[in-house]
Amino acid sequence: MSGTGVHTHGTGWRYGLLGLPLAFVSLPLYVTLPRHYAEQYAVPLGTLGVLLLLTRLLDAVLDPRIGHWVDQLFARHPRQSWVAALLASVLMAVGFAALWTPPTNVQDTRTHLLAWLAGALVVTYLAYSLASMVHQAWGARWGGQPEQRARLVAWREGAALAGVLLASILPAWLGLQATSVALAVALALGLWTLHQTLAAHVPAAGAMAAPRTPASTLATAPATTPTIPLAAATTAPAQATPWRTPAFVALLIVFLLNGTASAMPATLLPFFVRDTLQAPTWEPLFLGSYFLAAAFGLPLWVKLIQRIGLAPAWLLGMGLSVLAFCAVPLLGPGDALAFEAICVLTGLSLGADLAIPGALLTGVIHHAGLGQQSEGRFFGWWTAATKLNLALASGLALPLLAWVGYETGRHTPDNQFAMALTYGLLPCVFKLLAAAALWRAMRRHPVLRGQA
Repeated sequence: MSGTGVHTHGTGWRYGLLGLPLAFVSLPLYVTLPRHYAEQYAVPLGTLGVLLLLTRLLDAVLDPRIGHWVDQLFARHPRQSWVAALLASVLMAVGFAALWTPPTNVQDTRTHLLAWLAGALVVTYLAYSLASMVHQAWGARWGGQPEQRARLVAWREGAALAGVLLASILPAWLGLQATSVALAVALALGLWTLHQTLAAHVPAAGAMAAPRTPASTLATAPATTPTIPLAAATTAPAQATPWRTPAFVALLIVFLLNGTASAMPATLLPFFVRDTLQAPTWEPLFLGSYFLAAAFGLPLWVKLIQRIGLAPAWLLGMGLSVLAFCAVPLLGPGDALAFEAICVLTGLSLGADLAIPGALLTGVIHHAGLGQQSEGRFFGWWTAATKLNLALASGLALPLLAWVGYETGRHTPDNQFAMALTYGLLPCVFKLLAAAALWRAMRRHPVLRGQA
């Protein structure tokens, strides 16, 4: 397999399709779930925030170990990693369905209901972690030049955007139980197409091939590079860990700050739409236009990356997001059209968040020269950071709302001010901190500027 072969359109969509159900399952967990349990089962927001924080922290703590296991599976044979993703997908579908259908006897007491919710969340989170880490490591092992990496990530994230679009529409259209069935079908299709890339790129006598590009030539390597079987690839030295890779640590800090800035408004969106804008019927349109704008923006960001580089393009995306979102605290009842415009602009900036961080991470991994058996360890910590983003969003925003006196369904000036402060101002602060951290990382680490 040549270095160009893995970046064809056919391989790109077959690899990326699994991103659709993985994103499909994640959106309801941090957008629909808090409102569902608050409204249907009268669970207090503070309690929900603490529970979501604890379950996600548990998941995040286990992610690095899962990532190390993924490395071991790839070292034996990529087919073993695919089987692990298959088993994880089955557990994910079961756990996701259980979240929305607690038995009647479980609903009788608050303690039993919270225990059911915690158990279903842990199963779903851990299964999601394993499947997504296999998927990300699979793509990272193909390497390539920066624009090729961005293109491959764009296929994955483009499919993910299609997944969140479906997840934003189907629960209201078909109901949560039918949404669970749709998730199972999408997982089956994604695993099937991923297996096709395995069959296409694994020689009969070996494992899936991956480009092996010297760190010193990453920026100038030709499109076609020598390949080696993954099973025969060198193993990273025991002392070479992600935390001893300064560029990775710097990038992870940026990713954590930026992800928290994005997760907070996603968690609070249903409350903002219903109580501040007082436009609940617009919620599917807000979500749909946000993710649709991101999908249309992805090709534009890929072209911009070719002109100015990965990290500078990401900085521009962060700036666009802050400029658009800083107007949110000024909105009130009847401002649905203005908020729709904000959704479109911030959706365009989301395209940068989707296409660029994963491509930067792949470059850091290859530049570090840690061999072909280390991707899982990096993506283990990366996935843990993703969970911490969501944990911080729920663990900070929901209890903060409860602390300042916010109550769901109450349309008073004090309630609207509390929501505007939490929903509109706090994410901008985190986004600006992320931009500052990225600027500093670019100055300190040439690989993040595409110069190494």
